[in-house]
Amino acid sequence: MAVIGNLRHRPVRRLTQLYTGLVLYGVSMALMIRSGLGLNPWDVFHQGLSRQTGVSVGTASILVGATVLLLWIPLRQRPGLGTVSNVVVIGLAVDATVALLPTGLPLPARISLLVTGIVANGAATGLYLGADLGPGPRDGLMTGIVARRPGWSVRLVRTAIEVLVLSCGALLGGTAGLGTVAYALAIGPLVQVFTPIFTVTPRPVAGTPRHPTPLTCTDAPAGK
Repeated sequence: MAVIGNLRHRPVRRLTQLYTGLVLYGVSMALMIRSGLGLNPWDVFHQGLSRQTGVSVGTASILVGATVLLLWIPLRQRPGLGTVSNVVVIGLAVDATVALLPTGLPLPARISLLVTGIVANGAATGLYLGADLGPGPRDGLMTGIVARRPGWSVRLVRTAIEVLVLSCGALLGGTAGLGTVAYALAIGPLVQVFTPIFTVTPRPVAGTPRHPTPLTCTDAPAGK
């Protein structure tokens, strides 16, 4: 019901933006994979799992996403349409794009793939977040832990989770390197730039003043 309620506001734009962002995220992952210069922490883990099990990176991403989503149950997190779509669409997009990209490229071309992949990942994240249809399973895990442990900071929990998955992924054979460091340094500023651009704002209700009078104590709604 929460998802249906969310979709009452600009559904076409938000759905288009959500799935464009998810597909672009998968494409950005594939670009970084083909660069061979390093991946973000979760993708290092996905690639390592892929190499150990023989499944594709996209399939590994789907399996990990579904497993992480199960961890939401004890945290009492509620997934949205974007959460469930995240698990499936990104994995399919990364496998399709990896299959299309050439291998054995020279270093300048691989650096271009890496840079393009990081920028595309930032734009994809802005599109996805701006649609506001539910967090990804990995982000929801982080916020769920913080909600259950109010004294813990988001930065601390995120860092701990990403160090853990990066370490596990590297041990499994995932590629951690220059791209991993570049991603860590660039993704925050990129998301900060792209998210306001793509955030869907409510349409003004007909007859509502452009600059409504601020609420007074007696005007304030009774509940949240």
